[in-house]
This record gives sequence, structure tokens and C-alpha cells, in this order.
Amino acid sequence: MQAFLKGTSTQGTRPLKEKGAGTSGEKKQKSVPWVEKYRPKCMEEVAFQEEVVAVLKKTIEGADLPNLLFYGPPGTGKTSTILAAARELYGPELYRQRVLELNASDERGIQVVREKVKRFAQLTVAGHRTDGKPCPPFKIIILDEADSMTNAAQAALRRTMEKESRTTRFCLICNYVSRIIEPLTSRCSKFRFKPLANQVQEERLLEICYKENLKYSKEGIAALVKVSEGDLRKAITFLQSAAQLNTDNEITESAVIEIAGVVPPKMIDNLLKICYKGTFEKLEIAVWNMVDEGYAATQIINQLHEAIIEEELDDKQKSAITEKMAVVDKCLVDGADEYLQMLSLCSVILQQATQSN
Repeated sequence: MQAFLKGTSTQGTRPLKEKGAGTSGEKKQKSVPWVEKYRPKCMEEVAFQEEVVAVLKKTIEGADLPNLLFYGPPGTGKTSTILAAARELYGPELYRQRVLELNASDERGIQVVREKVKRFAQLTVAGHRTDGKPCPPFKIIILDEADSMTNAAQAALRRTMEKESRTTRFCLICNYVSRIIEPLTSRCSKFRFKPLANQVQEERLLEICYKENLKYSKEGIAALVKVSEGDLRKAITFLQSAAQLNTDNEITESAVIEIAGVVPPKMIDNLLKICYKGTFEKLEIAVWNMVDEGYAATQIINQLHEAIIEEELDDKQKSAITEKMAVVDKCLVDGADEYLQMLSLCSVILQQATQSN
């Protein structure tokens, strides 16, 4: 009887295990964000950053590597470039032993720099690549988003960078180079990462569309490039969101605008028409409707700025409006009410427009 029950229980549990394993494997495949899925795996895949790629390629060929400082806007390939270079330098076996990566989510105060970073930097380099390729005699410490580190923590790095220069190289990554203290920048080779050109972004997005079998329109891809403003990470994220939203239909301009939280151009044009030819009461209603629909005031200001520059106003009027935009933007950062600030800005546009008439 026990043997019978034993047999039935084992038979009953086996299919469940297989089913569970299959579903979890499928889920794992589906849940990979496209940003990670299409992250460059080698130096050849890094787009639009020729100078940095040239320096790192020479290092892979056998030249020495200086301490590096990568800076530039988000989504331009700073972290991807150094990770791809590290994989090519060390191979998959030694990569974990030779590379220490710390980003903003890790604790990086002065104590961590003195203990964790210093301890890793002092480790001796050992081991060879199994594929027989030459392996450099140093480790790499990557400090991502280094501009968020305190000045005390940055100052503590100075001596470690000099003392452990025989066995360790540092790569600092930041958006704002002005937030890195001068003694650190003078110890590094600086490389500026440019926002990606529209054509480069378009090529990469079309490549992803082809690999994922997506339907798309030219206007949709152009809208993705425009909305992302040189940030390829943002463009790929919006593309994935648009693909999930429109599983059967093609990716259109309207779908991209809806996902990106961009104010439709018609709404901006309508607001400017009321500013030029309407009354204050109509303007008040238009601003209230726009804020009520959930559009961010900062996004409205950015798009209004682009529209105002192209309008047929004289230089004095444009300068008065853009100056007011700067004041409103500062007030919004300080936590002011969005509706009142937008109404204040549109009132200035109304005043300047009535002066010209």
C-alpha cells in the first residue's frame, strides 16, 4: 500500500515540476527589458563614440589603460562601453574577479571607499584567460554616477588611485563633470559622450524592429527619435512600451506621443493662438484644461520654448518670454503650483503678443 502511494505521489509531482520549469523559463525570456537585451556586448557594437572606442581598442590590443572619466548626457553608452571593454579584456571567466562595479544604488560614502574599494584595489592580480588571449595585469573599478558621491568620498579616492596604480585602473562615469573634484579629474583621461545623432538612433531602432518582427511607420520612428533627444535608452524603452501597447497594430506617431507623455503639437498650437488673439478668460480655461489632463508643466514649458523660438516675434519679445520661462522653471523646481506658474507664463506671452499688435 505504501509503495503504491509512493509511486502515485512521485508520478503526480513530476509533470508539475516540468510544467513549472517550462513556464518560469518562458517568463524569464519574456521579462528581459530590451535595453538590457540589446546592450552592446563588444566594442564593435558601441554606436557613435569613435574616440573612446579607439582608445579602448588599443588597450585590448595590448597598450596600457589610463584612469578614465566618462561624462555626458544619459543614454549615450557610457556604462555599456566600459562593460563591453572589460568583457573583451578579461573574458567571461576572469570578468567577475577583475571588475568591481559600484553605482548610485550602492552605499558609496567615505567608509566604503576606505574599506571596500581600497581592499579590492589592494588585491594582487592572478590567473590567465583559458582561451589563450593576453590578459592585462590590472583590475578595473567602475564608479557609475560618480557625481552623486560626496566630496569627502571623492577626496578619499585620490591616494588610492595613485598608490594602487600598478594593479588597478579606475573608470568614473558621470553626467556632470563639474561635480567631480579637480584632483580626480586631473588624474583621469576625460572623454565626452555626445548625444546620439538622429540617423544613428534611427538605424539602431530599425534593427530592433527587424529582430522583434515589429510593424512600424516612418513617422513613428521619427517621433521616437525626436522625443528621446539623443538618449538611446529612452528611445528603446519607448519602443518596447509602444510594441506592448499595440501588439497587432503598427507603431505610429500618436502611440509614441501618448506613451512619452509629450503634449500633442495641436494642443501647444491652440494655446499659442489663444495667447495671440484670445482673452485672459479663454487663456485661463485653456491652461486649466491642459494641467487637468495630467501633462507635466516642465514638459509644456520645453515644448512652448521650441515653439516660441520659431514664432514671428521680435528678439525683444522672445527674450522677455524666455526669461519668464526660466523664472517659472525655477519656481516649479522649488515646488510651486503648476497651474499658477503656467498661467503666469502664458500671461506674459499674451502681453508680448498684444504689444506687437
